[in-house]
Amino acid sequence: MNRPTHSPLPLLSFGFRPFFLAGAAYAIIAMSIWLGVYGFGLRAAFHGLTPSQWHAHELVYGYSLAVIAGFLLTAVTNWTSRPTLQGNNLLLLFLFWFSARVAFYLPGPGIYGSAVFDTLFSAYLCFAILKPIIRARQWKQIGIVAKLIFIGAGNLAFYLGTMGYLDQGVHWGLYSGFYLIVGLVLTLSRRLIPFFIKLGVDYPVELRNSNRLDIALLIGFLLFFVIEVFIGHREWSAALAGLLFILHLYRLLGWYTPGIWRKPLLWSLYLAYVFLILGFGLFTASVWFASLKFPALHGFAVGGIGLITLSMMTRVSLGHTGRNINEPPRGMPFFLLVLLVAAVIRVGLPPFLPQLSGLWILISQLLWMTAFAGFLVLYLPILVKASKASDTPH
Repeated sequence: MNRPTHSPLPLLSFGFRPFFLAGAAYAIIAMSIWLGVYGFGLRAAFHGLTPSQWHAHELVYGYSLAVIAGFLLTAVTNWTSRPTLQGNNLLLLFLFWFSARVAFYLPGPGIYGSAVFDTLFSAYLCFAILKPIIRARQWKQIGIVAKLIFIGAGNLAFYLGTMGYLDQGVHWGLYSGFYLIVGLVLTLSRRLIPFFIKLGVDYPVELRNSNRLDIALLIGFLLFFVIEVFIGHREWSAALAGLLFILHLYRLLGWYTPGIWRKPLLWSLYLAYVFLILGFGLFTASVWFASLKFPALHGFAVGGIGLITLSMMTRVSLGHTGRNINEPPRGMPFFLLVLLVAAVIRVGLPPFLPQLSGLWILISQLLWMTAFAGFLVLYLPILVKASKASDTPH
C-alpha cells in the first residue's frame, strides 16, 4: 500500500530516515570514544559512572533504541495503515534523543539534562507508537509497546541510580534495558525472519513454527529476565538460559533453508539470530567458566543486536524508499560481513587466547566502526533524498 509523504523534507518523511542515519553515526562516535578509553587510556569523566557503565548505557539507550525507534515508527505505519510521526513532530522526537546524547558529554549538571531528554524521548516514542495501534484496534501489538515502556522505565532507573536516588538503579537500568532490547529483537525476529525467508528465497518453502513454542519461549525469557536482573540467582538464570538456548535452536532449525546463503539480507538476519542463541549458551556455560561472561554479553550485543539492526537498516532503507531489496548497493554485503567478523572475533577469540584479549577487542572495535561507516557511505544518499516512488513498506 503506497502512502504519500507529508513532509517537504525527505529526511523527515518517515522515522527510519533520521534515526537510522543518527544511529549509525552514533555507533561510530560512541565506539570511537570507547576505543580511546579502553585501548589508549583516554581519561573521560562520565558523571561518576565507570567507562564500562557509560559504554553499556549509550550502546543500549543511545544506539540500539535509536534504530528501534526508526524501525517501529515505520513498521507500525505498515501494520496499522495509519501514519506515525512526520515533519516537525518527527523532528521533535529526534531532538529529544539527540539532546540526551549531547547532554551526556557536558560537564556539571549535564546528566540531569540527559535524564530529562531521554525520558521525554521514551514517553513521546511510546505515545507515537501506541496512538495508531489503538486507533487500528490492533491489540496484539500492545506487547511491543509494553516492552518500550519498560525500556523507558529502565533508563529512568539508571538515571536515578546515577544521581544517588536509587541504590540499584544503575545495575537495574543497564541490565533491564539490555535484556528487554534482546527480548524485543527476539519478538520482532519471530515475526520477520521466517516471513522474509519465505519471500526471499527463489522457491516455495514451508518453515516450521509453533504457537506452543512461542509461548514457552516468552515465559522462559520473562523468568530469565526477572531472575537475572532483579533477583540475581545466577544458577537459576543460567538454567533458564540453557533451556532458552535449546528451544531457540529448535526454532531456528525450523526456519532453515539453503536459499538463505544466496541473499545477504537473509543470511545476515539468520546468523544474527544464531548469535542471540549463542549468547544464551555462553551465559549458561559462564557459571562454570567465568571467562565466558563477557563473550556471552557480546554475543547478544555485537552479533545479535548489532548485526540484526544493521541488517534491518539496510533492508528497510531500500524497501521504504521505493528501491528493489534484491538489488542493494554493491558494497552492502561487505559491511555486513565485516560486522559478522567483528562479532566472531569479540565473542570467539578472547576465551581461547586471553593473553591477546586487548588485541581482539581492539580489532573488533575497529571492524564495528568500519561496518557502520560503510552503511553511512552507501545509505546516506538513499536516506536524505526523495524516494524513487513513494515511501513503500516492505
